[in-house]
Amino acid sequence: MKITITISDANAELIGHFLEATQDVGFSTHGPLDMAKLTRLLLEDVALMVRRPGSWEGANMATVMTSHGYEF
Repeated sequence: MKITITISDANAELIGHFLEATQDVGFSTHGPLDMAKLTRLLLEDVALMVRRPGSWEGANMATVMTSHGYEF
């Protein structure tokens, strides 16, 4: 599936700062991130929230979603 999203320029800039700051990270699950890889990573964690709710990624994403008012 291919999706297109629109975010504000201000948020894109802030996310860009995060992406730049994490380029030289040591071990990571997805390697150096760009906007597309970051988006896939976050959406994969939502899928893990459903498929493996007890996993670290799934449980933490559930906490994030609950903080936004979405209970699953």
